[in-house]
Amino acid sequence: MSRFPVNGVGLGLRRSMLDDFAHLTSDDVNFMEVAPENWVNVGGRLGKKFREYTEKFPFVCHGLSLSIGSPAPLDMSLVKDIKAFLAEYKIHAYTEHLSYCSDAGHLYDLVPIPFTEEAVKYTADRIRQVQDCLEQRIAMENVSYYCAPHQEMAEIDFINAVIQEADCDLLLDVNNIYVNSINHGYDPKAFLQALPGDRAVYVHVAGHFEEAEDLRVDTHGAPVVDPVWELLDCAYQQFGRIPTLLERDFNIPSPEELLGELNTIKRIQHQYTPQKEEVLV
Repeated sequence: MSRFPVNGVGLGLRRSMLDDFAHLTSDDVNFMEVAPENWVNVGGRLGKKFREYTEKFPFVCHGLSLSIGSPAPLDMSLVKDIKAFLAEYKIHAYTEHLSYCSDAGHLYDLVPIPFTEEAVKYTADRIRQVQDCLEQRIAMENVSYYCAPHQEMAEIDFINAVIQEADCDLLLDVNNIYVNSINHGYDPKAFLQALPGDRAVYVHVAGHFEEAEDLRVDTHGAPVVDPVWELLDCAYQQFGRIPTLLERDFNIPSPEELLGELNTIKRIQHQYTPQKEEVLV
C-alpha cells in the first residue's frame, strides 16, 4: 500500500477543460485535482460531467478559501461543506494554501502570513481545528509571496514550524520555491532540501510570468520552464518519486500540449524508483 494518497502524474481540472479533455484515460493522467469551492453543490450538466470525471480518475482537492492565516474566525460552514464534498466524491486528499485570503470580507488574493512565532501557533491551531472537523489530515502548500510583513523568522523556518506544530502534511510546490527564490534572493535547492519531504503528499508544478530579471509572478498561465523542471528533478533526488500534478489556470492550451508537459513529468519520474517508505507492511 502506498503512503501517498495518489500516485503518478496528475492534472488540475478546470471547467473550461471538461469537454476537450474528456477523452483522456488513465494512461494519459493518473489523477486529477479541483478546488472544492468551485464544485460544491454544483448540479445539472456541469455536475454530471464532473461526476463522470470522478468515476474515471482518482481526485484530490486543493482549496482556495480556507484562509488559514486570517484574523477572521474560521468558516466552519465551509469546512463542513468540504467534508461532505470529500465524502461524496471519494476525494483522496485535501490541501490548502499556507496563507490567507479574507478578513472582514474576501480579499481575492493570497496574502502572506507574517513569519512570526505568534503566527506559527495561531495558524497551527487553526489547522488542527480543521483536521479535527474533517477527521483527516490535510496538507498545506508552500506559497508564492511578494512581501513579508512583520517578518521575524525565515520563510523555511516558518513553514517547517507550522507543519510540525500542527502535525499536518505538505503540498510541495516547486514552482513557488523557484518564484520566491528569484523574488527574495535565496538558493531554491537549499530551500527544497530543508523542507520535510517525508510529509509531502504530492507535488505541484506550474508556469509563471517573468516580469523582470529579479521578479517572477506566479500565474499558472504558461508552460513550465527548465529551472522548475530541474528543481522537480532535485525533489525526486532528495525525497524519492513523489506524485506530481501540473497546474494550468488560464491560457489553457490544447490537450496535446498539456500532455507533452505531463510526459515530461513522467520522463523525470521514470529515472527514480519509488521511496522505500511508500510500501507499508
